[in-house]
Amino acid sequence: MFANYLIGLREGLEAALVVSILVAYLVKSQRRELLPRIWAGVALAVGVSLAFGFALFYGPRGLTFEAQEAIGGTLSIVAVALVTWMIFWMARAARTLSGELRGQIDKAAEGGWFALVLVAVLAVGREGLETALFLWSATEAVTRDSGGTWQPLVGAALGIATAVALGYLLYRGAITINLSKFFAWTGGFLIVVAAGVLSYGVHDLQEAGILPGLHTIAWDVSGVIDPSTWYATLLKGVFNFSPVTTVLEAVAWLLYVVPTMTLFVRGVRRRSVAPARAAAPTPVSH
Repeated sequence: MFANYLIGLREGLEAALVVSILVAYLVKSQRRELLPRIWAGVALAVGVSLAFGFALFYGPRGLTFEAQEAIGGTLSIVAVALVTWMIFWMARAARTLSGELRGQIDKAAEGGWFALVLVAVLAVGREGLETALFLWSATEAVTRDSGGTWQPLVGAALGIATAVALGYLLYRGAITINLSKFFAWTGGFLIVVAAGVLSYGVHDLQEAGILPGLHTIAWDVSGVIDPSTWYATLLKGVFNFSPVTTVLEAVAWLLYVVPTMTLFVRGVRRRSVAPARAAAPTPVSH
């Protein structure tokens, strides 16, 4: 539930920031008459995201077990790829996001009525589609084990609601958040979550018969960690940890986490050092 809360919070805050920047810029530039176009684009993006999520949750249920596993595994890997790109992009673009969006608004305002709607749809819809896909992939293991979807969905809904509240407070100037640090910390955690989703996707493809090694076990700690206990459920829900893990799952987890986390931490450190160097006074030669 916490992992889904964090996914909803992070993705929701990205979308809320985008909307608040678009609205604030139009208000400050005395173009309030264009606001309905922004809200129309937001509503369309939300509708498309909800429809996509509904199709993910209920679409494959009439298929055979192997087909469901094949689709689930493939979509999990796609979700990991998208979220990984999002993590690196947001960590890099957090400082310049406002300027980029303002430039897009100025160009779209000069075009037709639908141009500004499209800006909002693309900016918000991207976050919505990524959220729906990653939430679906992250909750598949939990829902199969528990037989219900309400806990992951409640966690995600609470995260999105928190993000909307934070976005409104940021827009009103009531609070300030160091976005670079926020996206750095949540990005690092989501890399670990994404590794669990990748591992679970590999397991799905093994059960579908697409990948080998379903019965080649790396470790089996089910005798130590009872899957029915609360801490096993917590590990499963947050990290997609499985007491019985195949060799291929473990290898996929390591091959993703080690290089991805290394590159991410190096990028965060490099961006944190760059402003300090830029602010340092230049020595004057005599």
